[in-house]
Parts: sequence; C-alpha cells; structure tokens
Amino acid sequence: MAILNTRQVAAVGVMGALATIATMMFAFPIPATSGYFNLGDSIVIITSLTFGPLVGALAGGLGSGLADLLGGWYNWVIFTTIIKGIEGYVVGYLAGDPNTRTMKQTVIAWLVGGGCMVGGYFVVQVFMYGASGALAELPFNLVQMIVAGVVGIPVSIALKDRLDI
Repeated sequence: MAILNTRQVAAVGVMGALATIATMMFAFPIPATSGYFNLGDSIVIITSLTFGPLVGALAGGLGSGLADLLGGWYNWVIFTTIIKGIEGYVVGYLAGDPNTRTMKQTVIAWLVGGGCMVGGYFVVQVFMYGASGALAELPFNLVQMIVAGVVGIPVSIALKDRLDI
C-alpha cells in the first residue's frame, strides 16, 4: 500500500512549490538575526488544513527549506525543513477530517502548529544568536504566524470546497 496517493503527491509538488515562491517573493529582512519575515507560512497552513498532516508536513517542510536553500540562507535549510514540517504535520493532525471539523478545531490546530513554528525558531535562534537575538525576532515570527492563520484558514476552506475533498 502506498503512503501517498497520486492526488497527494501532486499536492505536495504544487503546494511545496507555492511555499517556496511565497517565502522567496515576500521576504522582508530582520537585521537582528539576518532572518526574514515571509508569507510562506500561509501556504503551510493552507496545505495542512486542506490536504492533511502528511502532505502539510512534506510540502511545508520541503518547500520552505528549498526557499532557504535557493535564497542563500544555507545555515537554516535543515532547521526550516524540520520546523515547518512539524508545523504542517501538527496543524493537519489537530484539524482532523476537513469534512467534520469545527472552526474551533481549525483555530486550535493553527495556534498549536504556529506555536511549534515560533517556538522552534526561538530555540534555534537562542543557540545561534543568544537570547537577545531570539527575542528580537520573536515578534516577527508571531506576526508571521498570525498572518498565516488569517490568510490560510479562509483560503483553505474555499479551496477544500472547490476541490471537493
């Protein structure tokens, strides 16, 4: 039995590419850590809520990691791949079946998954830049998480209805 069906493999490819593009096209530098604010998290949330945890983890992790690789942030590729993969999996897993989930489940999934992203980057940044560097980037990661939910939740609902998932 295959782990992913054809539709899921296609979703990983398309949504992973969109995560890469959204991350690279809308990247705003954060001088304190040489990091950047981006809109790729919106795609991670959309993917996870629409296609579930496995597709969300693969597309979110690989797409976001590829953006770091192509953008020259080589020291972040592995961390981003893992952190965004965890975020995608957690959101998709906690949200549950898109046909029976409530808005409360969706919001909780986004908050917990987004918290994994914020917390994951914070821990890595403490080791790389010290507590002051991690604290300097924390508000940007929180805003990135909020934007991802505000954009991702309604888009995922509309996409799910259009795709008849």
